[in-house]
Amino acid sequence: MTVSSTDPDVTLPRGMVIAEAWAELGDAVAPLSNPSGRPLTRTVKLLLDPLVLRPVQNPHLASGAVATAHVDELRAAITAAGPALAATAAWFVLLKKTRRQEGITDGHPQDLYFQHCYELAHQHGHPADVPNAGSVAAGSIAEIHAPAARLTVAELRRFVTDPGRRTELTRLLDTAWAAQRGAGAEPADAGVTGFLATCATDPDPGLFASLVARAAGTRGAGDLERPGVARGYGLTDRPRLAPPRLGDSASKQLLPKPLDRSVFERLFAAIRQVVADDPDTVVRKEIHRTAQPWQLAEEASRVVMVLGREASAGLAGEEATGTGARLRSRWAREAYVRRVLRMPSAVPDDLRADVHGVRGAYLRRLWVRLHGKELRHEPLAAVELWSVLDGVLRSVIMDQRDRLRSALERAAR
Repeated sequence: MTVSSTDPDVTLPRGMVIAEAWAELGDAVAPLSNPSGRPLTRTVKLLLDPLVLRPVQNPHLASGAVATAHVDELRAAITAAGPALAATAAWFVLLKKTRRQEGITDGHPQDLYFQHCYELAHQHGHPADVPNAGSVAAGSIAEIHAPAARLTVAELRRFVTDPGRRTELTRLLDTAWAAQRGAGAEPADAGVTGFLATCATDPDPGLFASLVARAAGTRGAGDLERPGVARGYGLTDRPRLAPPRLGDSASKQLLPKPLDRSVFERLFAAIRQVVADDPDTVVRKEIHRTAQPWQLAEEASRVVMVLGREASAGLAGEEATGTGARLRSRWAREAYVRRVLRMPSAVPDDLRADVHGVRGAYLRRLWVRLHGKELRHEPLAAVELWSVLDGVLRSVIMDQRDRLRSALERAAR
């Protein structure tokens, strides 16, 4: 059945539109596709969304259902990017070949190389047309895996399990938490509401700088000391925050909630983002970070956590305006969210809990993102905060949508 593209009340599943447009690109993008010919999840997450469709600039292309009036625009964007995506796929094949030749096994190739390959495609074109493509690939692999620039899990484990250092680090952890002083609960800073009112359309750098200068993030963390508050935000499973262990092991599938993780688990979860000359600096800074408000080291990061807490209140059913209303509107438009709310018994218990606990998932993802920015030493600018706040919700939505799709496919077998 052909749906009229002029009917504003009819929508099509975004994934279906993307898959149809992707299929038209043919075998040239096979390295970025799954066995059924659809784009890989990481292809959508790392390439199509941030670099081709740009949902922050084009919110009408971002939700799970696309109005038929915008279907042609979405297809045209993917078609126009076809040559760059084909070159990206070819560079990806070449970088993986170089990786094997170098005997490198650290990290997931798609996570590490997809966006870099897209950049190479724009800088050099298709590798078949580049005489020194092999040298370019070798240089890229050397840059990405530069040993002096990245801390590895093995190095981190050796450092924290060294008997001499472990005693000192445990003492340092105890001292940092003994010196901690809770700020106490305070009324929300009026500037937070003011910044959220316009940050999606006209962010005010002066107001954000003022919030940082008057420590609105630190003061806004005071209520975390009250029993049950941090657990209510989804950041911990404990009734009250407690000092972390130093730790010496971690599992990506079994990581605790952010504020329950050991020092080792926090760094393990973000190891690809850690830029440092030595593990001593990284571990000591992380120990200090665990004892700070929101367990973040930078005041700008703490302010963004307060902004995220206020903006995400609408996801939990509270009244929302400005940025909060935008986030709630995006969430409510999702077909799978409406399905869970309309037919809860048709959805697995864990996914139903995810939808009803979306605010906690949002704040956990926001904390992880800010923690990663601190480890990469990336500053936070007012003009990018809507992209951060909105991007976190998009990430949560994509995660839950994929999990629901997989669960329904398993149930249908």
